[in-house]
Amino acid sequence: MAMARVTSGLAYPERFYAAASYAGFSGSPDSPASKGVSSKFKNDVALLLYALYQQATFGPCNVPKPSAWSPVEQSKWQSWNGLGNMASTEAMRLFVKILEEEDPGWYSRADINSEPVVDVQMHHNSKVDAVIGNGNASPETKMVSTENETIGETQDKDVVSEGNGSISVYDQWVAPPIMGQKPKPRYEHGAAVVGDKMYVYGGNHNGRYLSDLQVLDLKTWAWSRVEVKAGVQTEESESSVLPIPCAGHALIPWGNKLLSVAGHTKDTSETIQVRLFDLKTSTWSILKTYGKPPVSRGGHSVTLVGSSLVIFGGQNAKRTLLNDLHLLDLETMTWDEFDAVGVPPSPRSDHAAAVHAERYLLIFGGGSHATCFNDLHVLDLQAMEWSRPTQQGDIPSPRAGHAGVTIGENWFIVGGGDNRGGASETVVLNMSTLVWSVVTSVQGRVSLASEGLSLVVGTYNAEDVLVAFGGYNGRYNNEVRVLRPSHKSTLQSKMIETPVPESVSAVHNVTNGTRDLESETDAGQEGRIREIVVDDVDVEQMKSELSGDRLIATLKKEKAELDSELNKEKSENQRLKQELAGAENRNADLYKELQSVRGQLAAEQSRCFKLEVDVAELRQKLQTMETLEKELELLRRQKAASEQAALEAKQRQRSGGVWGWLAGGPSPKEDDA
Repeated sequence: MAMARVTSGLAYPERFYAAASYAGFSGSPDSPASKGVSSKFKNDVALLLYALYQQATFGPCNVPKPSAWSPVEQSKWQSWNGLGNMASTEAMRLFVKILEEEDPGWYSRADINSEPVVDVQMHHNSKVDAVIGNGNASPETKMVSTENETIGETQDKDVVSEGNGSISVYDQWVAPPIMGQKPKPRYEHGAAVVGDKMYVYGGNHNGRYLSDLQVLDLKTWAWSRVEVKAGVQTEESESSVLPIPCAGHALIPWGNKLLSVAGHTKDTSETIQVRLFDLKTSTWSILKTYGKPPVSRGGHSVTLVGSSLVIFGGQNAKRTLLNDLHLLDLETMTWDEFDAVGVPPSPRSDHAAAVHAERYLLIFGGGSHATCFNDLHVLDLQAMEWSRPTQQGDIPSPRAGHAGVTIGENWFIVGGGDNRGGASETVVLNMSTLVWSVVTSVQGRVSLASEGLSLVVGTYNAEDVLVAFGGYNGRYNNEVRVLRPSHKSTLQSKMIETPVPESVSAVHNVTNGTRDLESETDAGQEGRIREIVVDDVDVEQMKSELSGDRLIATLKKEKAELDSELNKEKSENQRLKQELAGAENRNADLYKELQSVRGQLAAEQSRCFKLEVDVAELRQKLQTMETLEKELELLRRQKAASEQAALEAKQRQRSGGVWGWLAGGPSPKEDDA
């Protein structure tokens, strides 16, 4: 057993006071007020830092609200008062975390006189440069210039160094012999395995978002960088783009392509963008999707279920936590928002998600602005119902920023942390029995106890292995660690029959397709259920209880049943696709007919309008003719009256001439003469 002395970072509250002094606030707990809001931060960030500083040093706000003529003091008071009864230690942690997000290199530039020295015992005989102690910030054991973007090698405690390239131990993290130029240290990156290669894209390094795409050969453990080429627009993508620096995204393998879903970027879009990297052409493009995409975010989870991506939670660009649920169908490229019943998980980010039996979505842990969680939520994707089943076994501590992968029905969780420090244990959940167990643990503030690390499943010598990379624990990491899970770590629970008290909630096996129930009355009526008992059963004991032939036969039978069900589902899916295609064809025909009817209707409307105009003209002419007829009739009557008057005048004239002649007057002839 050797002894090593290494320096560690400042612990709380000293780390908080150093951060406060660097940010422009008083660095001593005895000072009554801050020196003022630093000009290096945005207004909203500066107000939040001020409020957290006041909460950490003086506790909850109990001062009266300032007068209305001072808007700056009012904003400060509102920010401080909005924190309520937040604990002082939590305010310190959030202050340092926000400062590290805004200015990741503050610690190296802060005026810190000295750091404590701790003694660390090294329990392994493998060659190591140094061991990291239990301080809040991890040191670097070698001073290396950051200009060439390299970093000193550190060997984590409880990590075995495999010099010959083989991974011979089970249930223990191994440092494989790495070749090639290592990627820049980072966290909140994306990682995915395609074939025998692990791809790493983006991440956060010293507050800068990265855009490089690195690849690790899982056979030779050699790093190399993928050279991105300029692409051409295709049918499935809107346009070819250059790699975009981002962090907090998800990287999903999809055939010979990689899908980068959402994430934090410098120029944030309003909605989620899905970027596609073609491994054959080495080109990036933006995927063309339909429907209403969700709001942009980072720290969310993306789970591949069949041919669909299920997105849950995260944090948007305004630091608002989310707990919404969305689906992207990769066959139709259509977005859909879920409306599930039951109580969903509270808004959170940096959680882990997994799918079991292609039906159940599991959400574990994550964090809000004030606390971390260790709750487990299950969504039945068929019934669209949330539930919160009872966890059993060694339930993990609250954490956020952890990573998880599944092997069969086992869900491995690595890393993350809470308000006090990083999570040192690697745990596994049997998703059928909901029993937790611890696979292994590491000591000290090492890369495996970091937040924002990545975890993938690879194949090494025909066996599944866990591969962890990167993370942040006060220092940005770029180490690769490998764990070879044994049968003992994946088969640690067994089933026994025991009576169940009425006060025990019934937890049904999710692989049988039943939902979790938490009603005490129903549990009492069922009488007996299987209880999960965690037992450290080794492989030999399990073999003695169940013969290998019988186990193989059982597995083959189950596989045949699953294949049969899968074929049925495929057949049903094909039938539904055909019906959908037929419906779309009928819809197209109906649409064409509708367009034709619309055209005919428009023509009839035009003809009717023309007829209405003609009728109006005829009515006007008819009115004119009636007026003329009335005038003609009047003229006729006047003419007739004139003729009648003339006739009567002549008659009177003739009658007057005869009587005048008889009276001795002149005769009519004489008058004529």
